[in-house]
Amino acid sequence: MVGLSIISVKFVAIGLTKELAGIYNSSYGYVQVFAILADFGLYAVAVREVSKATDKSKVLGALITLRTIILTLSFSCALLIVWILPQWHGTALPVSVLITSMVPIFTLFAGIVRTCFQVEYNMQYVFLAEVTQRILSTAMIGALIFMGVRASSDTAHLHFMLYAGAAGALLLFAISLYYGNRLIPLRPTIDKALMKSLFLQAAPFGVAYFCLALYRHFDMTLIALLREDFEIQNAYYGFILRMADVGFLLPTYLLNSMLPTLSAKDSKGEDTRVLLGKTFSALLLIGITALLFSLMWSRPLVSMLTTEQYLSTALRPGSDTALRLVSLPMFLNGIIIYSFYVLLNRHNWQALVPRLAVAAICSIVMNIILIPKLGFVGAAYTSIAVHVLLAVILFPKAVAEMPFTLTRRFAKDFAIYTLVLLAGLWLFRPLLLTSLSTLIGLAAMSIIIVATGWFCKLHKSLL
Repeated sequence: MVGLSIISVKFVAIGLTKELAGIYNSSYGYVQVFAILADFGLYAVAVREVSKATDKSKVLGALITLRTIILTLSFSCALLIVWILPQWHGTALPVSVLITSMVPIFTLFAGIVRTCFQVEYNMQYVFLAEVTQRILSTAMIGALIFMGVRASSDTAHLHFMLYAGAAGALLLFAISLYYGNRLIPLRPTIDKALMKSLFLQAAPFGVAYFCLALYRHFDMTLIALLREDFEIQNAYYGFILRMADVGFLLPTYLLNSMLPTLSAKDSKGEDTRVLLGKTFSALLLIGITALLFSLMWSRPLVSMLTTEQYLSTALRPGSDTALRLVSLPMFLNGIIIYSFYVLLNRHNWQALVPRLAVAAICSIVMNIILIPKLGFVGAAYTSIAVHVLLAVILFPKAVAEMPFTLTRRFAKDFAIYTLVLLAGLWLFRPLLLTSLSTLIGLAAMSIIIVATGWFCKLHKSLL
């Protein structure tokens, strides 16, 4: 999935002008906010409630009905707003958002169906659906590139690329529906009492997820609202956020996989400190790897994954500037998401929601102040400040709620891993003059990472 996403970013950067690439990125940034609002915390509640339900089909059916209602309301608002705002009249953004909205709609329906795979531990179907989706979308966008489309200013090419994402999302939903129905019968259920109970359980976390959306994804929309050159700004910034999503999504996938086991153990009163310690150790390794690569190799990575025109110059910041700035948020995100899931497991929304609300308010205020002056650089500075704030106010609460065990051996091995990775990145950096040399460098660093992990026996600390 990561590899295919990176290839699709490269294709979009090659195929469209900066202005249309900015519209492409702005469309996805805009719908992400409403997608998280539409999720409303139902996915997290679904995993917990379906895993312990005696009638799994009925509970899942009620969740499907709730998902349909909330999703319809959320995206009706999204489309209404994008069409009526005067800042976007005469731009390609409204039509692009209309097309892009199909991606989260199908993805959210697939997500609620995915509960079947998670509670039954049949994650191979998730692999099949996700990878097949990315193959289709990337192949469709790649077809334009192989037909000779380069730096196109034709909105038809932009719309085709957006339709490619929608086609992939539809395939994701179709595969998920087919295999999910074989595990748990999927029938929409209208049980008012059950739906009310699920809604009330999800509501606090729906608010929490919405606050998360505001500090994670709303900055691109604010750039589109506050800057006349938003297409160029979001061209530089948007591709970096797509790359940074890798650093954001890996911890989320890990924690989603861990949550059913954690919930089961915790509900039985079993000791969860070792499980949580191993999970947190994995998050630290993912985070430090993302941070160091983004910080040390920002310029060669951007050059390889987009084109030379997205690099910074003496006169303006570029995508490599943004990648260096978001490296710290990528590391801190694992700590924040870990804290989020721990409090989610304990259903402690009283501690979670106010802290996320403070972060969301700080994010909006700082972005409104900094974006008009600094553009995407101001948004990146805001992201750093907000992630530091959240790590400070959330992590201690999560540890107090559910302590974990972290061994001295892991602390020593983590330090060795970090130093070896830093040294390798520093030594190879002067040699990364072309995309081919960067690929070779990535292959070499992969070998170093595996060898260092094996030498330090990190796999024994995690398994």
